[in-house]
Amino acid sequence: MENVYIAKLGKSVGLKGEIKIFLESDFPSQFKKNASFTTNKNTTLIVESFNEKRAVIKFFGINDIDAAKRLTNTEIYTTIEDTKDSCTLGDNQYFWFDIKECQVIENEIVLGVVSEIHRYPLSDYLEVQTSKELLDKDLPKTFLIPYNKEYILNVNINEKEIFVKDSYLILENS
Repeated sequence: MENVYIAKLGKSVGLKGEIKIFLESDFPSQFKKNASFTTNKNTTLIVESFNEKRAVIKFFGINDIDAAKRLTNTEIYTTIEDTKDSCTLGDNQYFWFDIKECQVIENEIVLGVVSEIHRYPLSDYLEVQTSKELLDKDLPKTFLIPYNKEYILNVNINEKEIFVKDSYLILENS
């Protein structure tokens, strides 16, 4: 079962075990009471309360400042199945784990495969591993495509295909 990274815990807040949380997910609703998460330290944390506006979370069993401090820099993970169960997507929205490994296609040419997604302040970017055929033309091994309507024409998760425009030019100039 593959885990999905969704948050990192920061400093303790107050004296009763509350902790600052830095979300890496677009779905804060996942952090509802009694939701269970795995950590990078192979422990399970269960949400007691979550204040989205303050970005502060409290877990059952973490009741004082010392226990909270021990969780600083802990990474929080959930499963793909739990993510799909607890998060509702809108039209033309996709989970990042579904976007990864999709072929990127422009004018019937496979440019490559999405290997990673980067979140920058102004836009998200797809990191594409260039196809072997294009590598043979001495093009770069990887390149970035802005994940927006100017470049992304259509996403077909079932077929693992993303149809793009003006991205071959990005590849050539990378």
